[in-house]
Amino acid sequence: MVAMELADWKNKLEKIPGRFGYGDGLVDAGKANENVFVLCCDLTESTRVHLFAKEFPKRFVECGVAEQNMAQIAVGLALEGKIPFISSYAVFSPGRNWDQIRIGVCYNEANVKLAGAHVGLNVGPDGATHQALEDIAITRVLPMMRVEVPCDYWDARKTTVAAANVVGPVYLRFGRDKSPVVTTKDTLFAFGKAEVFREGSDVAILACGPLVFEALVAAQELEKQGVSCRVINNHSIKPLDLETVEKAARDCGCVVTAEEHQITGGMGSAVAEALAKTHPVAQEFVGMPDHFGESGTPAELYKKWGMTSEAIVSAAKKAIARKS
Repeated sequence: MVAMELADWKNKLEKIPGRFGYGDGLVDAGKANENVFVLCCDLTESTRVHLFAKEFPKRFVECGVAEQNMAQIAVGLALEGKIPFISSYAVFSPGRNWDQIRIGVCYNEANVKLAGAHVGLNVGPDGATHQALEDIAITRVLPMMRVEVPCDYWDARKTTVAAANVVGPVYLRFGRDKSPVVTTKDTLFAFGKAEVFREGSDVAILACGPLVFEALVAAQELEKQGVSCRVINNHSIKPLDLETVEKAARDCGCVVTAEEHQITGGMGSAVAEALAKTHPVAQEFVGMPDHFGESGTPAELYKKWGMTSEAIVSAAKKAIARKS
């Protein structure tokens, strides 16, 4: 179950950056397992790994502005039995060190965890160069790589701890800006599984990251219009929870995917690929329409590029109209 009744969400939900959940989750993981190490590239406070560095200074490595070196150091640690988390802005890691991740991490099946912070349009005024909108695509294509996109603080914290207990490469994705906390410490969570946050039968909305909140707001609005929406926190992009995704398609007859990422190659593409094999249905995509971001407040950018609850409502109506 999610944090509170829908009617209370917009105005009463606490807002915390998802990256804060990563920082706290690292400390949790470090306390549970002395093999957990953390590496960073001069972005300790921004990525929240300064908390781990303070708690476990002997297991923290500051690599300087050298993401490619950081990835290779992590491979060495992993091959010696450690569990390294490498942390940077996503435009730098996995952006600039993709080759080292491909060969060093994935080809060797090294037990390295990647954390890409400051993703999507919620980076705001930093602009297009720092708004990672392609990172899901470039990580999910890599063999052996798991990809997780938590929806809020608690989801991020749980995902981080779970990643430390999974053997093999994992990519974790976190935003910069504060986002509504729609889950609690006790909300059902399973690594590699999607959670149904709201039942419905007319259309299924599969969302990840901060757009899970927008999807829930959209579902509330659609309910007022007599439309029954199923909302799924589809945080596991790879592996995709095929059972939950296919059941949603079969039960509802159409789907909408919503993500703070390029439509091409992202979570929506993963859903479309899966359903094409088992149960093709009408699908509408909410995300970045083949364009770079720009400077502005997150709210302004979400509105301009169609990543709001209103955009999801419109997409849901289009998907329903296309039902065969």
